[in-house]
Parts: sequence; structure tokens; C-alpha cells
Amino acid sequence: MREPALNRGGAIDVAVIGGGPAGLAAATELKRAGIGRVVVLEREQEAGGIPRHCGHPPFGMREFGRVLRGPVYAARLVARARRAGVEIHTGASVVEARPGGDLLLAVARGVQEISARRVICATGVRERPRSARLISGARVAGVLNTGALQSLVYLKRLRPFRRPVIVGSELVAFSAIMTCRHAGIRPVAMIEPGPRVTARWPSALFPRLAGVRLMTGTRLLEITGEGAVSGVVVEGPGGERQRIACDGVVLSGRFTPESTLARSGHLQVDPATGGPVVDQWGRCSDAAYFATGNLLRPVETAGWSWREGRQCGQHVAADLAGNLPREDAFLRLEAAGPALKYVMPQRLSLPHAAAGMKDLQLRVGREVRGALVAVNEQGVVWREKIHARPERRLLVPVGEIAAGVAAQPSGSRLVFEIREGAG
Repeated sequence: MREPALNRGGAIDVAVIGGGPAGLAAATELKRAGIGRVVVLEREQEAGGIPRHCGHPPFGMREFGRVLRGPVYAARLVARARRAGVEIHTGASVVEARPGGDLLLAVARGVQEISARRVICATGVRERPRSARLISGARVAGVLNTGALQSLVYLKRLRPFRRPVIVGSELVAFSAIMTCRHAGIRPVAMIEPGPRVTARWPSALFPRLAGVRLMTGTRLLEITGEGAVSGVVVEGPGGERQRIACDGVVLSGRFTPESTLARSGHLQVDPATGGPVVDQWGRCSDAAYFATGNLLRPVETAGWSWREGRQCGQHVAADLAGNLPREDAFLRLEAAGPALKYVMPQRLSLPHAAAGMKDLQLRVGREVRGALVAVNEQGVVWREKIHARPERRLLVPVGEIAAGVAAQPSGSRLVFEIREGAG
């Protein structure tokens, strides 16, 4: 299907940056709400996002009521968006996001400028590369993140190694095992620096079933080899060191939002999440911009991102109709202490704090037991007993928080912290 040229289809009501599950869901929802011209700008040559690279299930239960492989799921999201009337422009990289919804694009024919009444940023996440993980040793071929592995195996039909070590145990690490099995690759070990697997049970059973040695409490110290990986040096829970022979390393997880546009432009970025600062409607510091999906925080499933995208589309449609309250006053939300990583959204518009997102999202960096509390100048306004593990989603109902902050002056702070050992 040939899309109208960006500069010939009339005024753009909403431009969606990113053609993954969140961006496609937002665009589809906007068209269902009757919004005129909605365009998706995708820098790759094919829309669909990360699931395009994941040739394994499970995808699609929330969206289509059946279990699908990643590429089939991505294709269905694209087809649904096009049926709704969404324009999808691939090979279109947004290189600058300017105030008020003006965008500078790099396209096949050069550079192009467009304007939209609203812009939704849905650029997702990326895994941290080796350089950001401070891994020492030889700079050799055969060190990949999961996304690169999936692209090589599923899109290019290549087998980059035969016996790699997988580093990390987030959900994506198990996707790496499935990708390896698909290509006839047999990982020799999965190493995790924490005392237990990060992903939810029963994920920890899968490496053993797949014949992969699971080593928790184990840290990667060094990659060895000349020209290509020949092994890794690891440190076990008791401080003992050993060398594992392998011909590749898969660095999985440790995601960070792909927030280059916001960081290099005018949108305010939250250092805790790495994504744009948003209010409960996903509205950024420039009210013409919204953010959704994994750009908000690392990292959720495709289904969760799809749901967030739908909600964002609804919020933007309401905004275009003049039905979204303006941010005349706001409450700042912050995470404090060594255990709590972030809170999102970072602002609640007042006096409409209970509208928009139903839950605040928080996450801890290590296992904690105690009480999660919300504190302002008057003291504790909310408390809940928790037992949380690293990288697990914590949801706090916005309605419960709103009841205690309705009378706060604009710009006030509400700080979340964990009091370990407290009930």
C-alpha cells in the first residue's frame, strides 16, 4: 500500500514517532476517535518494532486473543493501523523535535520539515552496549546484544556463533535462548550477578530444560580472545574466578529508553527513568508532545506497551477536542533512597490528579521488604506494605494518592521512599 507523500496529504493532526506496538496502537486509536490525518514515522524500512525480530511466541494474547510469533504479531498491528486509515512512513528518521510540534526528518530524498498539531513519541528502548557496562577485556567480534542477535538470526538468517554465554536474566535473556535454539546455537551458560533470576518464575526452569547452565551470583569480569571471542572470565558468589570457553557473548537486558530526541532537544528528561518527564496523560514539558510505551521507562512487554499506546491515543484525541485539562497547577513526584529507582509519571496535574493513568509505576533496584510510603511536607500521606524484587513492576493507584494531595500548592513535592523493615 502506497502512503500519501508527507507534504501532500494536507495538514497533519498527529505525528507518531516510532512504529512499534505503542506507536501503532496510539495511531490506530486516534483514527478510531475520528482524528483526521495521523502519520507514523518509522526509521526502519518496515514498521512493527522489536517484535519483528522475535521469531518466537508469545505475543498477541491481549491484542488478538491468540498466541502469535513476533513477526506475525507485528504484521497484524501494522495491517490493523492501515485499515484504520493511519499513514505509515518507513525510512523516515526524526532528527530534531522542535517546540510546538515542528519536526525535522531525514528521508530518502534528503531533509524534510513537517508540522503536526500534536506529536506522540514512541521510540521505545534499547539495550545498553558493552561500553556502557564497563566490561574489560579484548575488543573482539562475537559480542552482541539480544536485539542484534535476533536481527542476525531472524532477519538475515545468519548464525553469528555456536556456543555463546548469555549475560543477564531479564525476560529478554530467555528470548535470547529461544533465538539461539531456532538457529541451532547452544549457549554454554547464562550468568546473572544477582542471587536469583530477574524474570518471574517459572522462567528460571527454562535454561535447565534447554540444557543451558544457569549461574546466579556470578559476575562477568573479562572477555578474552584474539579477533573473536574465545572465552569469558567470571567471578562466582564466593569470589572465586573461572574461565568459561565460548565463542560469543550475548549482553541482554539493562534497557534504557531511546530518548535521544528529547535529550538533544527541548523536552525535559527524567534522569531516573531516562525518558521524558510526563504527567498523568503522558503529556511532556511541551504540551504539543506526548510520550508512551517503553520510552516512559525501561522496560515492559509488547502487550503492556500496546495498552499504554491505546490510552495515549485516547488522551491525545481528547486534547485535540479541547477536553483535556490544561496544566495550570501540578505536583512533582520523586523517588528517593537507594532501593527505589523511579516513579512515573513524574507530575500530576492538579486539581485533576485522579484522571488519566490509573496507576503510578515504580521499580526497585534490589529485593526489598518493608513499607512503600509517599511523603510531603505534612508527613506520610500514603503507605503500603511491600515485598518487591528487582525490576518488578510496582503499581500505586493514582486515586489513592490523589485523595491526600488535592489541596497541595502548585510545584509541591510528593516523595516516594521505601522504609525497609517497616510494616
